[in-house]
Parts: sequence; structure tokens; C-alpha cells
Amino acid sequence: MIHIKEVAKQTKITVRTLRHYDQIGLLTATSKTEGGHRLYSDEDMKKLQQIQFLKGIGYRLQDIKDMLSDSKWNWSISLKSQLVYFIDEQERLKSIESSLRELINGIAVEGGDESLAVQKLIQLSNWDKTRLRTFRENMFTDKELELWTRLPKMRGEDPDSLEWIALLGQIKRHMRDDPASVRVQNIIRRMLEKQMDEFKYEDEFIDKLWDIRKSPKQSEKLGLYPIEQEVLDFMERAYEIYISSLQKSTT
Repeated sequence: MIHIKEVAKQTKITVRTLRHYDQIGLLTATSKTEGGHRLYSDEDMKKLQQIQFLKGIGYRLQDIKDMLSDSKWNWSISLKSQLVYFIDEQERLKSIESSLRELINGIAVEGGDESLAVQKLIQLSNWDKTRLRTFRENMFTDKELELWTRLPKMRGEDPDSLEWIALLGQIKRHMRDDPASVRVQNIIRRMLEKQMDEFKYEDEFIDKLWDIRKSPKQSEKLGLYPIEQEVLDFMERAYEIYISSLQKSTT
């Protein structure tokens, strides 16, 4: 027989928890010392292992009690039901994770403006996903739809998406600067380098996407993260200055 304190030491389960198991009839000690301390048999220890295993895969204590006390318990049905529950829960948590990542990235794009990021993401969440997909399929060719999948994503955790998000945030922070300033031009240069890395020889697609981006209605129909018109105009002016300087340097 094993003293309750020794059981607690071996299993890392607190004495308080073991007493609780006894009180609810989940695991009753086989015997007690003269002083009233619980003593556990080898069978009790095996049952305790089963309890901890089932608890570890998400079962409630009452469910475990029912499972271990009912000789006719259908383990197969119960385990399959538990698996379905956790698959659904996993999907729910994945959705929450994506939303948190999107909010973090939205705040970065908005230069730290949490309220604006939340407002825009609420706006995005209200858009009809089926209509967005249909509009996209009607707007782009099959090849362009494949290119679309390479675009940075607000919910993305890949380095490419995160850098694009950071670059947009930098543009917003420097909106009061001259678009010809070295700081702004360096941001535009890096944007164009990334564009070239991912979409080399795809100028037609990029031009088409930019024209859509400049139209709030078209952007909304495609489910693009809302960017203010003044930011897009600023980026376009900075881009024109950058291209003009490149042309001058090559002539």
C-alpha cells in the first residue's frame, strides 16, 4: 500500500486533488492508516493513471467516472465524439489565431492606430466571402488567380507578408514627408525590389492590381485591406519620382 503523500510525490498530483477524487467517488483509496491518511493499492495506482490519461485528452471528471464505472460504456463512440470535439475546437482556435494575427498586422499597417485597424477589420469581416470569390474569379484570368495567391496576406505569418505590412506602416508614418525624401524613396525602392522578386515579368498583372487598388469600390469587391486614398496617392507620387530618378540616372 502506498501513502497518499508518496502517491502525490510519485505522480506530481497534489494531495488536495487526490482527496477531491476520493470525495467525488472517482478514485477511492483502498485503505487508510490509523491516523486517517489514505493508502493506495497497485490497482488504485493503475486507475489513477487511467484517470490522468483521460483527463489529459480532454475528458471531464464526471465523464471519466462514468467511463471507468460502467462496464458497458462504448469507448469507441465516446472517443470518436471527443475527437470530433477537438477537431472543431482546433478549427475555432485556428480562426482566433488568424484574427489575432490579422489585428496585429493591421495595427502595424496603421502605424499603431489600434482603433482604425479594428474598424477596418470589422469592415472586412462583414463582406460576403462568396461574392468576393465570385468577383475575383470574374475579374482575373486563371493565371492571374495563381499570381493572386502570391500576394502578401494580412493574416500571413511568412516573412514576405510581414515585411510588406511593415513597409506600408512606414509609408503611413512618413506621410508628412516629401515623397522625394531619401527615407520615403528607400521604402519605395524596397517595395519595388520585393515586387520584382515575386512578380518579375508580370507587369500587366501588377498594373491591373494597382488600378483596382486605387478604386475603393473595386478594392472592397476583392476583399482587399482598406487603404486610404491619400496614402495610395502619396505612394504613387513617390513611385513616379523614384522611376523618374532611375531614368535620369541611366541617360
